Amino acid sequence: MDLEVNKIIPQRYPFQMIDRFNDVKPRIGSTATKLLTIDEWFFANQPADHLVAPRPVMIEAMAQTGVAAILSMDKNKGKNVFFGGIPRAEFKDDFRPGDKLTLAVKLKKMRGNIGLGHGTITREGKEICTADLIFAIE
Repeated sequence: MDLEVNKIIPQRYPFQMIDRFNDVKPRIGSTATKLLTIDEWFFANQPADHLVAPRPVMIEAMAQTGVAAILSMDKNKGKNVFFGGIPRAEFKDDFRPGDKLTLAVKLKKMRGNIGLGHGTITREGKEICTADLIFAIE
């Protein structure tokens, strides 16, 4: 399977939050990498001495990681997947320029056009965010 981001998910700059996919397993889960650089658009209006990536942006990156496992299923080729909600999320630290993040989402349930996933974001092997995500397939 081709792991090129632009061939798997429909989001494009500036809304594409993934740098590369490491692994995509249809209906099972995906892993991706994001390197936060100081040039990210969401750092533009922040004080230089306290640059922190917005947590909703990081949840979106996690969701885009999970979408790859859904869109890579043969029956979902060419469809759209919408972010349906975040029943639970926990943050243990902030995200800053220079962080190399590993995002992983496992699909827990797929029923009809609704999916439930559980995601994590790690930095240097340390878990800094977990979340349950709801996906809606159109």
